[in-house]
Amino acid sequence: MPGTRAYVGVGANLGDARLTVCQALQRLQALGTVRSSSLYRSAPIDAQGPDFINAVAELDTPLPPAELLAALQVIETAFGRERPYRNAPRTLDLDLLLHGDSVLLTPTLTLPHPRLHQRAFVLLPLLELAPTLQAPGLGLLADHLGAVAGQPIERLGEVGTGRPPTIAP
Repeated sequence: MPGTRAYVGVGANLGDARLTVCQALQRLQALGTVRSSSLYRSAPIDAQGPDFINAVAELDTPLPPAELLAALQVIETAFGRERPYRNAPRTLDLDLLLHGDSVLLTPTLTLPHPRLHQRAFVLLPLLELAPTLQAPGLGLLADHLGAVAGQPIERLGEVGTGRPPTIAP
C-alpha cells in the first residue's frame, strides 16, 4: 500500500549524538521507506548545550499525522528523551516537519512545522533530499535559504560513513 510522503527532522546534542542520530534513522525504517540526508552539525538556537547533530529523514508512511507523531515520540522515549524545560538539551529530537500536503493546527501538532523554513539545520538537509520541495503556506522552500544564510552549519557527510556526501551533478 503506498504511503504519504513525510519528512522528519532528527537531532541530538547529548551523549554520542552522531551515533544516536544514525540509530534513530534506522529505527524510522519501521515507519515507512526511509531515505536520509547527510549529517549536519549546528549550534543550538534558542537553547544552550553542546552542538547538535542533525539530519532529515524522508518517509513513505501509511500512518496519518497524529499516529506518526505518536510513533516518533515512542522512539524519542526509547532513546531517553526527557523534557525538563523548553529547548532543553536532548538525547533525541524527532520533529514531524511535513506530512504530504497536510495543514494542521492542534494542541500537539502543527503542520507544516512552524519553524522549518527558519532553521538552517532543518532547511538544508530537507532541500538536500528534495531541492524543489514546496510546503503549504510556504511555497518553494529553496526560496527561504536567504533567511537562514547567517546560521552556522557544517555538513559532516553521509550517514554512517564519515566521508563527504556524494552530490549528483
